[in-house]
Amino acid sequence: MKQLKAKLETLCIFRELQNDPVISSLHAYLENPTGSAYAGFVAALYSADGGNLGGYVKGLCLNSENVYVKLVGSGKDIPEYLHQSLLAELDILQEVAELDKTKLCASLEYPAFLPDFTTEKLNLKELYLRRAENIGKYGYGIYAQNRMFYVDEAGAITPVHHPDRIELSQLVDYESERKVILENTKALLENKPAANILLTGDAGTGKSSTVKAVANALWSEGLRIVEVRKDQLRAIPKILDELSGNPLKFVLFIDDLSFLKDDDNFNALKAVLEGSVTAKSTNVVIYATSNRRHLIKESFSDREGDEVHRNDTLQEFVSLSERFGIHVSFSKPDKKTFLHIVHHLAKESGIDMEKEELELLAERFALERGGRSARLARQFIDGLLSK
Repeated sequence: MKQLKAKLETLCIFRELQNDPVISSLHAYLENPTGSAYAGFVAALYSADGGNLGGYVKGLCLNSENVYVKLVGSGKDIPEYLHQSLLAELDILQEVAELDKTKLCASLEYPAFLPDFTTEKLNLKELYLRRAENIGKYGYGIYAQNRMFYVDEAGAITPVHHPDRIELSQLVDYESERKVILENTKALLENKPAANILLTGDAGTGKSSTVKAVANALWSEGLRIVEVRKDQLRAIPKILDELSGNPLKFVLFIDDLSFLKDDDNFNALKAVLEGSVTAKSTNVVIYATSNRRHLIKESFSDREGDEVHRNDTLQEFVSLSERFGIHVSFSKPDKKTFLHIVHHLAKESGIDMEKEELELLAERFALERGGRSARLARQFIDGLLSK
């Protein structure tokens, strides 16, 4: 056990693992093998992984954001000395993963009960090298563990721990609109030219749900989504710089986009779309949704006045939408489409009701709320389920 302690102290590529609570508790036990130290290690393992040491070590290795995996992700050649160091350290971590209560407590003289834990058989070298070979699908660090992200107040890309799991199969109608978005996103994953997309249409027609469903459908192929608020648009160049060297593909998602006149965020987005701030990223596209076809909110007074270039200024505002490579419009559903969505959701939810009664209630629900939409159809069905 003392040899294992010394080996853990020599970790270099995986050195950050020494700060992991489970590994550091194990090291403390190996340094001073007492009943209390052993219980402290098992308690840390219980808290972190429920008690599966092998599974926990595997997760630490595969999700480590270390120098080796970053070099692989950037496409650079790996020096032989670095590769040999990786293999040696994986042998050490394999030894840790194979520990059990019997091995750890072999020399421990402690008459009272000691907690047990489990492990699993695995080949860390094989798993890690396979992951490295497919880095474009798996990623590393926080991007290996999560599919959706947001930009926090400090400008850091942060995981969404409980993302919307909506699937394409749950969306009804708008097949042609979804196909455009899906095919463009697949082109991105295949390293083909992919365009930025503007999704416009009435509220509740499924614009945002479509983007999230596409992200969920393709995340296992190496797609991640990062949501950026409208007031964070000036941070996009920094985000692009951060993501440009990542082996994964990203959608920067801006929901409910619109601007007031003289809005600084307008110029920030315009600069990004035109590529005047940073080189176009080959692994990032921007998808934005808006309830407006023209993204600038104009007042009547904006259309009048005596400025010489008033018309040119307004034209610049309303043409921002044209700077997106693809524009997809989600129109408000008519009665037939709305009822088709209602029937699909009712069947999916196991609601058994006469067709005429269901349609009558659905239409009444929509008219009371001033219109029809996919969102309203879902709200109507949820209301029936709650009764």
